[in-house]
Amino acid sequence: MCANYRSNTGSCSAHFIRAVVLEELVWMHMRTVISYVSRYEDHFRAVMEQKLRLSSEAAIRGHKKRLAQAEKRLGELDRLFIRIYEDNVAGRITDEKFSMMSKTYEAQLKEEIQTLQQEIEVQERQIENLEQFIQRVRKYEDLDELTPYALRELVKAIYIEAPDKSSGKRYQGIRISYDLVGFIPVEELLKQETA
Repeated sequence: MCANYRSNTGSCSAHFIRAVVLEELVWMHMRTVISYVSRYEDHFRAVMEQKLRLSSEAAIRGHKKRLAQAEKRLGELDRLFIRIYEDNVAGRITDEKFSMMSKTYEAQLKEEIQTLQQEIEVQERQIENLEQFIQRVRKYEDLDELTPYALRELVKAIYIEAPDKSSGKRYQGIRISYDLVGFIPVEELLKQETA
């Protein structure tokens, strides 16, 4: 959801939202998320699982493709190193060159393979992360004001968009990324609730 701030006062500069207004918008968004998850947990879970699964499946496919390519390249390098080693033994490549080539390429590929494997594991844990997020939200069902602890536990990042004055009024949006689950399509969930 993109929370919005409209102002006719002109008191805000380029990317600035007064702290009190920002706090109010964040609290309004968090309160909406907490309320929705509390009342419609099963629906929230289903929508978010689908959203996370789609993004995870695409990411996993991409990572696995790159992982297979890196592993194939590592195998090719093994065969290449055998030839380079033979050139080194025959004196066609110096010891320093051989050492540099074998360590650099192999280390880079092994690092890439390890990173890709970690990314795949992170993507595969998305549903587990969703359950952890729901458990966190349950703790705040009766929260009646924004607290620093709730903010730290639920929100990962807040993005302030550039102001838009094309309608004659100042419009500035914020986007909230929640910890463990990312952006929550609150407006979409609320439309489904009323449908």
